[in-house]
Amino acid sequence: MVKTARYAFARSLPVLAGYLVLGLGFGVLLASKGYGLGWAVVMSTLIYAGSMQYLAVDLLAGGASLVAAALMTLTVNARHLFYGVSMVERYRDVGPAKPYLVFALTDETYSLVCSGDPPAGVDRKGYFLLVSLLDHLYWIAGSALGALLGGALPFDSTGIDFSMTALFLVVMTEQWRTSRDHRPALVGLGVSLACLWVFGASDFLIPAMVGITAVLTLLRSRLQETEVSAHGRD
Repeated sequence: MVKTARYAFARSLPVLAGYLVLGLGFGVLLASKGYGLGWAVVMSTLIYAGSMQYLAVDLLAGGASLVAAALMTLTVNARHLFYGVSMVERYRDVGPAKPYLVFALTDETYSLVCSGDPPAGVDRKGYFLLVSLLDHLYWIAGSALGALLGGALPFDSTGIDFSMTALFLVVMTEQWRTSRDHRPALVGLGVSLACLWVFGASDFLIPAMVGITAVLTLLRSRLQETEVSAHGRD
């Protein structure tokens, strides 16, 4: 278990760096709207959705209705429906930890869990749980720190909400560098751009997720053949 914990911590270090900064930004933004440490900790513990938490600050401050908040949440986090489908097999035998693993599946955690099997001597199920838990704690810590600093020091919060996009680009770049087969990434990029052109910036997310899933499903056998061939050469 010690080896598993060390491996999980080492793998999660990039997320630690990103989540502390992004969580700090969220906490500062929240404090700038008059919400303190308690709100930051509760939201980061129970919501734990970076981009939605940034949007939630404006929803709270603007007095949005529950219906509007629910629809916004569904739109922003719809991609997790497709993440979940791809994780059914990987999380099949994880036992009692499954509900938490499903809840804690952020973009960055998904990247760590799906970026290859753990090495020999590392417990697979323990790795999934520890990576998920560590990333969650990083986010809570960053949010709490941001709320404290935002309440004590004056900050200009302009542009802070772009930080989630920046972290996603960093994670995508790292996956591109370490992956041998770039077809899934190119499919995602191509379908997203096509849907952006057809549906517009406010409505392209769900059609893009559906399109990406459909194309990758059609290419599944070819992608699996490529993966098997790569492992055979190793």
